[in-house]
Amino acid sequence: MTESHPPTALPSTTTAEPGETGCAGGLTVLDPPGLPGPADAQDGPADAPGAPDGPADDRTAPSTAVQDRLAGRLSDITALHEHTERLARARGLATTLDTLLASGAALLGARRGVLVTRMPGGGPGQPVGLGLDRASLGALETVPPEQSLLGRLLRERDRPEQLHSPDLAEDPAIGARLRELAVHLGLGGAFGLPLATPEDGPLAAALWFWDEPAEPTECRRELARHYSAIAAPLLAKQLEAEQIRRTTEALRRGLLPDHLPQTAGLRLAARLVPAGLDRSCGSDWYDAIPLPDGTVGLTVGSVSGDGPGAGPGSAPGAAAAMGRVRAALRAYAVLEGEDPVSVLGDLELLLKTTEPTRTATAVYAWVEPEERRVTLAGAGHCPPVLVGRRGAEFVETSLSAPLGMLACWEAPGVEFTAERGDTLLLYTEGLARRCGPTLHAGQANLRRAAADAPRDVRIDPDRLCAHLLAVCPAPEAATTATDDLMLLAARFE
Repeated sequence: MTESHPPTALPSTTTAEPGETGCAGGLTVLDPPGLPGPADAQDGPADAPGAPDGPADDRTAPSTAVQDRLAGRLSDITALHEHTERLARARGLATTLDTLLASGAALLGARRGVLVTRMPGGGPGQPVGLGLDRASLGALETVPPEQSLLGRLLRERDRPEQLHSPDLAEDPAIGARLRELAVHLGLGGAFGLPLATPEDGPLAAALWFWDEPAEPTECRRELARHYSAIAAPLLAKQLEAEQIRRTTEALRRGLLPDHLPQTAGLRLAARLVPAGLDRSCGSDWYDAIPLPDGTVGLTVGSVSGDGPGAGPGSAPGAAAAMGRVRAALRAYAVLEGEDPVSVLGDLELLLKTTEPTRTATAVYAWVEPEERRVTLAGAGHCPPVLVGRRGAEFVETSLSAPLGMLACWEAPGVEFTAERGDTLLLYTEGLARRCGPTLHAGQANLRRAAADAPRDVRIDPDRLCAHLLAVCPAPEAATTATDDLMLLAARFE
């Protein structure tokens, strides 16, 4: 195992391995080191490879060797540019890590690899593999920390510039567990690089493997080092974005119920897939409110940003407003939950008074579990779906404007009695748009998917929610990237 640390002074030239095609030492575009210019080509030694016979003064063109090196260098720069451009186009942390591993393998001529990001405490995170299945990655995680090559590349201090072992199975410098795994997994040579920036320190570490004992040429190593140096700042941005996404998702989930109430005669389940705040145009809620008389209030809704047509920049404010609106709706439900029209009317008045630049769509249903009686009202919201033994149908609420849009919101309520075994589905616009190219088509596809669900799925609200999310993939025309996905299911038993 060779462990190279950054030299105090970088050498001015790097020589390609003999016989390596399309690979030239050094990657400097302006005045490349080691390559002769026009004067050097004319004044070079007469016995240089490819030099024509005769006096040096008669030579007016670069030698064949120089032309080959120029062509090789151009090939190197082109390959490096293609791989870094591919990395720059990657969207999301997972795609970035996969691209980084694949490009590094291509530049090194390797077939397999593993990459880990550095956890806040300093240790390696969950590995990402190239050409390694989950069992192989799990086996590599059993290497003790003191023997871990990835752990060395993640050090804050004494971090090697690169690691290389021509034959892991026979390398006495690595631990016994890693040698054992190399034999078991068929790993030959290995080459590793850290991904670090001066501002952030070590971000990740990558190891690439050959199937047989092997040693990458110096040119391939240099290409991989250049690529890693370019990749590290891009990776830093993706890691920062992922941390922000996880934090905001946790905050948004904290504004919603942490559990659903257990009520005799009613089984509840819900699903939430929030859009990122960097691209979301609003914020959705769901709730199941146990009322003092043993009934239950069910609601889903969505708060838009800073008024009609608001864009992603207002999404964080919309999330905070959603929390306030949901809290107010819970209070109104406790006071007058048996009258959904009054609940939504009070909510609209509050929205106009305290959130004058925002709008909201909502549906609120008052449920008597024992009698299976439901009274509901909607404000510019998608119609609920009632799933029963004979299929699924919309609960047609009257057409009405969203809350906060008109001078006065008004809409009649709807009352019906469900049968034992029926399931009421309340959902937000994001899920409907996920299911079709238009809102209307998505609602129809969602109803059809609920009707066609297997019987064992329809009788379990939790499985039904999971089934609907799975069978309603987002087509190209859908806008789910800017919408939360929200689904609340209530089954009458």
